[in-house]
Amino acid sequence: MIGAGVFTVWGPAAAIAGPGLLPALLVAGLVATANALSSAQLAACHPESGGTYVYARERLGPAAGHLAGWGFVVGKTASCAAMALAAGAYLWPGQARATAVIVIAAVVVVNLLGITRTVAVTRVLLVVSTSALAFVIAAGASSGQFTVARLDPAGAAPLEVLRAAGLMFFAFAGYARLATLGEEVIDPRRTIPRAVPLALGLVLLLYAVVGVVTVGVVPMEALSTTDAPLTEVLDQAGWDGLRPLVRLGAGIAVLGVLLSLLAGVSRTALAMARRSELPSVLTRVDDRRGTPWTAQLAVGVAAAVLVTALALRSALAVSGVGVLVYYALTNAAALRLGPSERRWPRWVAVGGLGGCCVLVITLPTGALVGGLIVLASGAVVRVLQHRYRTGPLP
Repeated sequence: MIGAGVFTVWGPAAAIAGPGLLPALLVAGLVATANALSSAQLAACHPESGGTYVYARERLGPAAGHLAGWGFVVGKTASCAAMALAAGAYLWPGQARATAVIVIAAVVVVNLLGITRTVAVTRVLLVVSTSALAFVIAAGASSGQFTVARLDPAGAAPLEVLRAAGLMFFAFAGYARLATLGEEVIDPRRTIPRAVPLALGLVLLLYAVVGVVTVGVVPMEALSTTDAPLTEVLDQAGWDGLRPLVRLGAGIAVLGVLLSLLAGVSRTALAMARRSELPSVLTRVDDRRGTPWTAQLAVGVAAAVLVTALALRSALAVSGVGVLVYYALTNAAALRLGPSERRWPRWVAVGGLGGCCVLVITLPTGALVGGLIVLASGAVVRVLQHRYRTGPLP
């Protein structure tokens, strides 16, 4: 979760919500918390890899499972594009799109070689990311530019707050990753339900601090027009000498998340292809390295196309459509849990489902329509695949 989102989401969200940026963060955090709790209790009941793709199949049926998996692939491919654009905005602002394409190509090559992110590398990335954020927080909080009046949400439009909250889901991407590791965790029925809320709680606290400092230091007009908002904090605070360090920290954080995310999306596509829910060409695996090379290339090409076609803000919106549909199904599956399986009150899943539905319909119209068309195309592909290979759909 401490990756691309916290370095980039403030600008696009501010352009929509204006003074309602911090309330939008609160709304996104509340819905994310409900989603995380639903994911955690489902993971305890289904300790196997796959996340909501598995939960929806088991609790709601194959069609819902397919929609969840396809929503994940669509949403997270758009997230890959947004992350690459974020890396470009920080590492080489004048050539952000070209840099983003190069970043995607490099990450695809690394994944094809079978090089994975170890726990040790993850710890290093976390130290780099949090150090860069600490510089920003220290600069903003210690400067004379911090103005409490900028935190006042007066004048914020409720609809715009909800739209910004839908975009800010990008910043929380990652908490469900714990829930997808059911087969690799010792005592998952106990560990995952504790780890997910703890991780999300810590991240919410960090994001709240970064958000308050950013809004309090950077004028809303400047914040709403930048794709690299945390460097604006340094500029306003007079700590512009730290810009290279923060740019490097942001770039490294984004690359680390992109490396694991692209691998995760390709493996979900592989699993769906093996069940005849995506074209069978995606099932090809490198015998020596064990990597799904056709799925990796497909996701990489799709992300690169999105990079050339969309701005960062549009990529965030498209990502929001797929991810919010995914988590809506997570909460719907959690509603099917029995009393003995439930760890939190039923209203948590109800609130999560309602929150996801509200946020997705408030996203920018163009992104919402485009995202829904892509999701519908996945259903068409599923129907055609089953008719060609196995007969009528189950």
